Amino acid sequence: MAAHPADESFPFHGLLPKKETGAASFLIRYPEYDGRGVLIAILDTGVDPGAPGMQITSDGKPKIVDIIDSTGSGDVDTSTVVEPKDGTIPGLSGRTLKIPVTWKNPSGKYHIGVKNGFEFFPKALKERLQKERREKLWDPAHRAALAEACRKQEEFDSTHTNLSQAEKLLKEELQCHTELLNSLEKKYNDPGPVYDCLVWHDGETWRACLDTSECGDLGCCTVLRNYKEAQEHASLGNSEMLNYSVNVYEEGSILCIVTSGGAHGTHVASIAAGYFPEEPERNGVAPGAQILAIKIGDTRLSTMETGTGLIRAMIEVIKYKCDLVNYSYGEATHWPNSGRICEVINEAVWKHNVIYVSSAGNNGPCLSTVGCPGGTTSSVIGVGAYVTPDMMTAEYSLREKLPANQYTWSSRGPTIDGALGVSISAPGGAIASVPNWTLRGTQLMNGTSMSSPNACGGIALVLSGLKSNGIQPTAFAVRRALENTAVKMDDIEVFAQGHGTIQVDKAYDYLTQHASLPTSNLGFTVTVGSHRGIYLRNPVQLSSPSDHAVGIEPVFPENTDNSERISLQLHLALTCSASWVQCPSHLELMNQCRHVNVRVDPQGLREGLHYTEVCGYDVSTPNVGPLFRVPITVIIPTKVNESTAYEVHFNNVYFKPGQIRRHFLQVPQGARWAELTITSHSHDVSSKFVLHAIHLVKQKAYRANEFYKFSSLLEKGSLTEAFPVLEGRTVEFCIARWWASLGDVTIDYSISFHGVTCSTSQLHIHASEGISSFEVLSALKYEEISPSINLKNWVQPLRPVSAKTRSLASRDILPNNRQLYEIVLTYNFTQTKSGEVTPSCPLLCELLYESEFDSQLWMLFDQNKRLIGSGDAYPHQYSLKLEKGDYTIRLQVRHEQICELERLKDLPFIVSHRLSNTLSLDIYETHKNALLSKKKANTITLPPNCSQSFFVTSLPDDKIPKGAGPGCYLTGSLIVPKSEYGKKADVLPVYYHLIPPPNKTKNGGKEKEKDTDKEKDVKEEFAEAMRDLKIQWMTKLDTSGLYDELKETFSNHLPLHVTRLQQLDSEKERMKRLNEIVVAADVVLSSIDQTALAVHLTMKTDPRPDAATIKSDMEKQKSSLIDALCRKGCALADKLLRLLSQDGAASEEVSSTEDDPEGCLKDLTDTFWEIQKWVDLTDSKVLTFAYKHALVNKMYGRALKYATKIVEEKPSKENCTNCIQLMKSLGWTHSAAFADNWLPVMYPTDYTPF
Repeated sequence: MAAHPADESFPFHGLLPKKETGAASFLIRYPEYDGRGVLIAILDTGVDPGAPGMQITSDGKPKIVDIIDSTGSGDVDTSTVVEPKDGTIPGLSGRTLKIPVTWKNPSGKYHIGVKNGFEFFPKALKERLQKERREKLWDPAHRAALAEACRKQEEFDSTHTNLSQAEKLLKEELQCHTELLNSLEKKYNDPGPVYDCLVWHDGETWRACLDTSECGDLGCCTVLRNYKEAQEHASLGNSEMLNYSVNVYEEGSILCIVTSGGAHGTHVASIAAGYFPEEPERNGVAPGAQILAIKIGDTRLSTMETGTGLIRAMIEVIKYKCDLVNYSYGEATHWPNSGRICEVINEAVWKHNVIYVSSAGNNGPCLSTVGCPGGTTSSVIGVGAYVTPDMMTAEYSLREKLPANQYTWSSRGPTIDGALGVSISAPGGAIASVPNWTLRGTQLMNGTSMSSPNACGGIALVLSGLKSNGIQPTAFAVRRALENTAVKMDDIEVFAQGHGTIQVDKAYDYLTQHASLPTSNLGFTVTVGSHRGIYLRNPVQLSSPSDHAVGIEPVFPENTDNSERISLQLHLALTCSASWVQCPSHLELMNQCRHVNVRVDPQGLREGLHYTEVCGYDVSTPNVGPLFRVPITVIIPTKVNESTAYEVHFNNVYFKPGQIRRHFLQVPQGARWAELTITSHSHDVSSKFVLHAIHLVKQKAYRANEFYKFSSLLEKGSLTEAFPVLEGRTVEFCIARWWASLGDVTIDYSISFHGVTCSTSQLHIHASEGISSFEVLSALKYEEISPSINLKNWVQPLRPVSAKTRSLASRDILPNNRQLYEIVLTYNFTQTKSGEVTPSCPLLCELLYESEFDSQLWMLFDQNKRLIGSGDAYPHQYSLKLEKGDYTIRLQVRHEQICELERLKDLPFIVSHRLSNTLSLDIYETHKNALLSKKKANTITLPPNCSQSFFVTSLPDDKIPKGAGPGCYLTGSLIVPKSEYGKKADVLPVYYHLIPPPNKTKNGGKEKEKDTDKEKDVKEEFAEAMRDLKIQWMTKLDTSGLYDELKETFSNHLPLHVTRLQQLDSEKERMKRLNEIVVAADVVLSSIDQTALAVHLTMKTDPRPDAATIKSDMEKQKSSLIDALCRKGCALADKLLRLLSQDGAASEEVSSTEDDPEGCLKDLTDTFWEIQKWVDLTDSKVLTFAYKHALVNKMYGRALKYATKIVEEKPSKENCTNCIQLMKSLGWTHSAAFADNWLPVMYPTDYTPF
């Protein structure tokens, strides 16, 4: 191996490539055309204004003109308005906020809110801070507290042997300390920093402040204005290093804290326009350009883009009159070039002349994998990614330089409707700036996310030069210049590189030379029916020649004079180099859509991929290049049938680094899966391969029928994989050597098709049928089958309990004052036990860019309005783990037309619950066996073209999940093949529909027989009914009149005295009536024969005929006894706590001046031991008493133990506050501080805004 000299210069140009695109040479020719005067909107995860290179432009202007979070994830509800008292404000976090005297606020009114930092921190930062905060704020203090607790317990045990009752309690107290500390350690969960937020108007503008001190000392916190006013930003702290800015909306009622949601957006912005005056080699492509940073990646959704974020972003792009948009995001789409988001993008491009540049996607190497909008939207320039030899050396430190190549993962065209998909290519990797919170200055990232800003920066250079020369090109003209001047790389398919690598200098020359031509600002739309090209792929399309009506229509810039439209008369030449395509030679085009007939004859074409274009030239200026192109793609699949044993083999196939081999196979009828086997012949080279297979189905994204596997093939090694196939269709199988896998290899590989066809594509079983059936056919060869049905989820449909529509605020108004509206639907459900759930809206799920609604977003809250999780279009990404309890889902859907939203007021929503244990259905070979539940089905070998029926029985009622009822259903899968590969690939969905549960009769089915001799007199029944009615009303009336009246007649009626006790104990003035509560409790206790009750409870069996009635009565007496003891004990404890409290001595609080603390304490102690005869102290009915008893005795460990259980039973802010106070009393300030931060997170004042 050759040695490299240590003084060899570093290849800086490979870190952020500009040479290959002509950007470097352009800047040498025109150093002042470096992006100056150009505004680029970066729609991404947000841009850090403090990151290296993001401060100024090359001509001294602010680099970032504004920073906007369009998602709503940084929004804080600041609608609460308060005025300071004595210079302080009570913050919503519970802290007291000190208002600095230097603040100017003429109105004296402040809008306040609170925000949990972890709600808007980037995921990586949150994980780092959780680790750091635990090491600094928790572990040292907790270890010390635990060591002290253990020491005290050991000291007590060594000095006490025979324990009295009081000493036993003391021992329990010390044990509680260690148990609680260990429990706190296990349950440790950092809520993160919690910031109080203030917004006010200083007479000139809105200002905002975050309490980053987290102690209310606002004097040391930064006051900010809206970023656009003065480009102000601040940092949340030295540990976080997270820079933030603010925007105030809705007259101070909404504060938006804007941060970067990830490193991606800053990296993208640095590639496009970073400026380093001291290190020019680190500059982005257009260092003179300015940036409008718009965060469209919602932090609540792990920076997933949302319709809300994108449409708001486009409103801002148009408002700021941006020249360019860079969008390094995208998703697979079910149908291209449509949907509300795409409509808004098209409007920005066609009506407002915004040039929209986007990543094509990272889902190659198979064809038709371009994402939306980058590869599928007509108005968007989609950019593919390639890697240069210099990048391999500088960025990836490869041992050797390889030839330039497209990255293996770069998405390929054509789109499913025939458009080329990829417009141009650019370098797809860079080492560039990232946010400060990453604690690094730069980072390597690769993807079409990086090629897009490289191209976008290059276009900014072109625009900078054109603007300097007074040329204002249209988006159509710029795109045509880019495509007609791009340089195609050898040995790289057109679907990967598009028209080639962007050439900045040539595109600039093209636009300046042809600026005066009548066609220079025109665009052209190409339509083939509802498609944008001709794409023949499936066998039925290839059997004979086909004619296609191709529509060509000129598109004028917005506000073009009508005279220009009238005068348009183009004489066009149509050319095509392929012999299998016939088209007219000429077309006369005016301001209308003209159609020409194109014939494609695929007969005689060899197997594989064929591509050509019909190009349209202006005959007067053919050197300008094509004005438009009609892409034509034909795929001739290889037939796989019985003569080849349904297999294809490829032997001794040679692969260089990055080499791709595509195979298009016509899937045999009856095939369900294919098995791929690869064997390496190379002795000394292990290699990495991408195995990729795709079927295309109308109205379905490619991901719906995709197989992708990244595999390592060892020296002389082999591997086998299986993937599902669709019978009768063309499947593309792509085997690609990874672009950076060095050395050459030779391999053998084969694909074998298998088929076990079920009589239904999805199995629906209705429990009411008892027995369901399905039939299985082996269509190709001998197959072993062993059917099994496993159910893994139960699905709960919900209907909204409320639906509210309203117009949105200033952020949501499209050009020409087109108001956007929202509907918010509310759903409730109960989680019967802890488990995993996946919420989704079936009508709207899996639709984002192609959706006809602007956006959807759901939020799931617990009963205290705490936000548990959020989700949008892709439900499988947003599963949540829920504890037992009640939950609320709020779903927001947005649209420009309120009538469209009104149609959704009854929209169903579903919650899919993961079963804790998979349920299996029994399968039989005959109906008879299924009916008798005998001899379940075993493994069967089916010969070719033979079938077998199977019968499935219903689930037993005791297996149905709790909470599931009619309308609910179970979901799972049917797997028929026995082979391991077949099990992975051939899976059918199963839906099991539930019916009402069986009726359960009470009292064992025996109705009580009326004893006519003992039948009560009607008057007596009436008197008892009146008594019971009056007892029911006692708790609703603040008077003892009813009780005094009833006591005279029904003095021995226990429910009367129990209700009186409950009435006294629930009054607002309870603290003034503690003595009365004790007396009332004693009345209840005296009304119960405790001896008889104890005797009954010790009985194992009761032979008496009315045993059930007696048992019920005794259980009621026991419950009343425990309740009375608890209420008495709580009243006694409250009396003592009041007497012990200095603040409780106020005359208005004292109910009696004759309270005897010693007697009261004795009564409390007696009650404490008495209650333990009947129930354990950890029983939920006595927890409050146990807590108060421990509090009176200053046993804060025991008190915290019971207070914690109370929180588990009844979570509330008051109960949590009690726990925090006890932690402080125990000296555990570290755990109290963390718990304090949890309060505003767990108990917010209102739902989180959308």
